[in-house]
Amino acid sequence: MQFIDQAEIEVEAGKGGDGIVAFRREKYVPAGGPSGGNGGRGGSVILVAVENLQTLLDFKYAHRFKAKDGDRGGPSNRTGAAGSDLPIEVPCGTAVYDAETGELLGDLVEPEQTLCVAMGGKGGLGNKHFLSNNNRAPEYALPGLPGERRSLRLELKLLAEVGIIGLPNAGKSTLIAALSAARPKVADYPFTTLVPNLGVVRKPTGDGTVFADIPGLIEGAHQGAGLGHDFLRHIERTRLLLHLVDVTADPIADYQTIQQELQAYGRGLADRPQILALNKVDAVDQETAEAIAQQLETVSQTKVFPISAVTRKGLEELLQQIWSTLDQFTSTQPSAQRGEQTVTG
Repeated sequence: MQFIDQAEIEVEAGKGGDGIVAFRREKYVPAGGPSGGNGGRGGSVILVAVENLQTLLDFKYAHRFKAKDGDRGGPSNRTGAAGSDLPIEVPCGTAVYDAETGELLGDLVEPEQTLCVAMGGKGGLGNKHFLSNNNRAPEYALPGLPGERRSLRLELKLLAEVGIIGLPNAGKSTLIAALSAARPKVADYPFTTLVPNLGVVRKPTGDGTVFADIPGLIEGAHQGAGLGHDFLRHIERTRLLLHLVDVTADPIADYQTIQQELQAYGRGLADRPQILALNKVDAVDQETAEAIAQQLETVSQTKVFPISAVTRKGLEELLQQIWSTLDQFTSTQPSAQRGEQTVTG
């Protein structure tokens, strides 16, 4: 399945039905009055978040969506049928923007959460509404109003508790494969991972926690360099960042590069809780690994966890720290980083 996390669509609500001009023409009713009914309202366009979608791929092929128009009114004061609303399914985690103004219209996080993005037009009034003492036989009615039209930009931001970040070849895909049932592509060249990978890691209690392997960031990612500009948005919803640093590269410089990119991107990513892991310690001797870990702790002012995703060395201690941090963070800020909100149409 192709991973698409951005799309632009055109939506148009239904036009309201026209009111009509009609008069009562009944036997034994000598003074029949106006009886033109109102038009029905047009259908609205409503986005619905669903769990069984993980990509915006459907919108690569379908860009225009239009709800049904309302029916015109009928005689005998009958109101026309309303146009049916048009529901459009999107993945949970979809942020909806007005493509012209850039305004955030809604953030669909929870399953079955809805957002009305185009309101149907009101039905026109029939001539019965214009009856007055001065006008006993109005011969005019109002047309229905057009429905709203909008250009929308959809952005999918993955819903993961833990985002795994680091430079290319830091071992992110190997780690998520070691911790979960996910089987991302793993190779010894940069940018092996071209799309985010999700894996569910089980807590000791049996609950599942979603980890996201974010494609490699490089210097200048916030400005469009590498793959980072496309996928930095997926870190926005994570509660915790797991920062992997390759012990066989230049750990200090690599750490500082990622921190600078998070700071430059903004949106609070630099202030997000982080756990720092020094990966591939199986590739160097223990004395070297300990010395580098000590240097990294001095620079980062945080505890460093030496690990090897290949041999699984240090993973249990790392997971314990992750669970402990998530539990603390959840108790103080249960939904702040997930962007949870109630969206109504």
